[in-house]
Amino acid sequence: MSSLLVDDIGELVTNDLGGEDGPLGIRRDVALLVEDGRVAWIGPSRDAPAADRRLDARGAAVLPGFVDSHAHLVFAGDRAAEFAARMAGQPYTGGGIRTTVGATRAAGDDELRATVRRLRGEALRQGTTTMEIKSGYGLTVADEARSLRIAAEVSEETTFLGAHVVPAEYADRPDDYVGLVCGPMLAAAAPHARWIDVFCERGAFDVDHARAILACGQAVGLGLRVHANQLGPGPGVQLGVELGAASVDHCTHLTDADVDALASTRVDGGHTTVATLLPGAEFSTRSPYPDARRLLDAGVTVALATDCNPGSSYTSSMPFCVALAVREMRMTPAEAVWAATAGGARALRRDDIGRLGVGARADLMILDAPSHLHLAYRPGVPLIRQVLRNGVLQ
Repeated sequence: MSSLLVDDIGELVTNDLGGEDGPLGIRRDVALLVEDGRVAWIGPSRDAPAADRRLDARGAAVLPGFVDSHAHLVFAGDRAAEFAARMAGQPYTGGGIRTTVGATRAAGDDELRATVRRLRGEALRQGTTTMEIKSGYGLTVADEARSLRIAAEVSEETTFLGAHVVPAEYADRPDDYVGLVCGPMLAAAAPHARWIDVFCERGAFDVDHARAILACGQAVGLGLRVHANQLGPGPGVQLGVELGAASVDHCTHLTDADVDALASTRVDGGHTTVATLLPGAEFSTRSPYPDARRLLDAGVTVALATDCNPGSSYTSSMPFCVALAVREMRMTPAEAVWAATAGGARALRRDDIGRLGVGARADLMILDAPSHLHLAYRPGVPLIRQVLRNGVLQ
């Protein structure tokens, strides 16, 4: 059994109870022992046990790896011109998704695989040790299945998003497309997916279609996620709560009833429906930011994720999203770090990641900084010095 001692940790964010500074469970001047990819011991550096190898944190902060619970990495093409048009004043409507669909269908497997691996590598270097990856830019049976096969090569958290938009060839027959998603497409996609998602929004899928699609996915054992309330008020959040979804994502435009519904969720033996906020999308579309303070004050569980995609949020950087959440969404640095780690884990219904306690997976990052505060305090600076995933230095 191999072991690694991470020693001389100035500040350890555990996200476990019993530490200092509220939800982050901070411990100071400690060491952490890893055995076979798991955290085996945490305690004062002076009491550190012997280990096969030692990694000196040099007094820096150590945090759980980021858990990015919403990303779209399987695509081809570029929408930089669309971004430039938005910065010049053109509003975002979501219509550009079809541009990426065309490019993705035309791309070969190797091209898609190269993009996925490039973006996954970017994210890992910035501290993201777990990353959910959606399909949704193929929108044919074969293209959705291959998207998920490629995603599964780099992530265990894969999501079938055949219900991203209605493709052009079904524009006048949305009922027929929903039938395809619920039938042959789901059958081909489900073996490669853990989750099913739907874009419940004007211009995408209405509440009846969304409910039908999610019910079909649930019937074959997939967990539920919902793109909800991004472009305006709508039924997506309440639908997600009604069906016990693990997460409703975006949550930009919420009514008091939506917030109350999220605050009251307790499903599947105690799980909540998490509100996953995606500030990179608001940054890239000049849209209003979600009011995280309103959700937190109501007792809602909040996660942060990148929404990495070529159209509305082409960033793989969770540190950037943490900084945006603090600056634009009224989160404290501690709340934003928790949401980007433990919050993401809850959005994926995982308890082995997003924290650093005995028995947790040894996914962690060492900052080139003395405190987690620097993630928001020094935006845009490459502060991630080293990353371990399953106890292995990346």
